[in-house]
Amino acid sequence: MNGWKRSGRGTKARLVATFEEQESTVLRGLVGEVRQMLEGRASEAPADELAALTGIRTGPSKRPDDRVLARLLPDFTSEDMDLAAGLRSLHEPELIEGKQNAAQAVLDALPEAGGKVELTPEQSDVWLTALNDVRLALGTALDISEEMPEELPPDDPRAPHLGVYHWLTFVQDSLVQARTRLL
Repeated sequence: MNGWKRSGRGTKARLVATFEEQESTVLRGLVGEVRQMLEGRASEAPADELAALTGIRTGPSKRPDDRVLARLLPDFTSEDMDLAAGLRSLHEPELIEGKQNAAQAVLDALPEAGGKVELTPEQSDVWLTALNDVRLALGTALDISEEMPEELPPDDPRAPHLGVYHWLTFVQDSLVQARTRLL
């Protein structure tokens, strides 16, 4: 992938990129993993008779134990733990649904064998959501920090995955840059 480019003008403007097969496979795999994690969390929602009657969904009130999920689904406030639990229970199902829909949009648009991807500005915003989630998940799993060097020693088990993280950063940044040129 050489980055996202603008194609067309006005209402016909699109953002276009071509993914190699390996790039498509990696991105589809990572997006799929994040989606599975979110599905697992959604399945933890408590059964609630009132929710069944009213259609109001509720989710778990406790923060995820898994640190990657906790990064994807942060507390809504840190001021009051009871308030945080209540807000999580009310809003987490909708947050998960939005993240799952963004992940599915990437999976739907990204050819399995690689190839051209063409996005409307609105679709690019959805892609940015999914790319951000994947980067957050991978960055958390790899313990990425500002102090981390650009490259790790070859014997560091995170070294092979750091290159994928940097590539994801490029894909996301390239899309942000192309998207801002459409404004």
